[in-house]
Amino acid sequence: MKIKLMARLVITILVAGWLLSPPLAAAAQETSIIKLPQPQVEGGKPLMDCLKARQSQREFSPEKLSPQFLSNLLWAAYGINRPDSGKRTAPSAVNWQNIDLYLATADGLFLYEAKEHALVQVLKEDIRALTGTQDFVKVAPVNLVYVGDYARIPRGTDEDKRFYSGAHAAFIAQNVYLFCASEGLATVVRASINREELAKAMKLRPEQKIMLAQTVGYPKK
Repeated sequence: MKIKLMARLVITILVAGWLLSPPLAAAAQETSIIKLPQPQVEGGKPLMDCLKARQSQREFSPEKLSPQFLSNLLWAAYGINRPDSGKRTAPSAVNWQNIDLYLATADGLFLYEAKEHALVQVLKEDIRALTGTQDFVKVAPVNLVYVGDYARIPRGTDEDKRFYSGAHAAFIAQNVYLFCASEGLATVVRASINREELAKAMKLRPEQKIMLAQTVGYPKK
């Protein structure tokens, strides 16, 4: 009797699981959080070779970066390299870590979450054209937008906060330059942005200020 009861229970669980799996799968597909592959933190060109090769390029292929390339790029830019303390690959005054790193792609706008090494989708619209005034921003697969959150700097004037945020963004941008030099990618950092229009599209708070943008992709062949 117990065996029959157990068999019925197993069948019931299996049937319930089969019935529930399609909506659960659909919900997983609709999630706004994308876990990136584990970054590859070994290898690459020697530092002196990267410095020698570092340059700004303004012609890009529309080819998308692979998830692994994107993972490596974001970790190099602003990832956590000391898990015990949560400190990152780019320096930050008083460890304020007040820069938010956004990615504008053909698939929408995403926020990089370093602790989870994941992307959080902010918008589904392609707003690459708003990230700069040059035509190539519409074509390149990735436009990084560095946003300084003044609310995470607890002291100083707005001028002080602008100074620190600008320096923090520049540190990250240089990390991106060196990564691109190592991996044969094209990149250019940019300050020519309609900040008011882009901030509105990104739905930023008043305390969030756009510092710089940086385009990344494969060189145009």
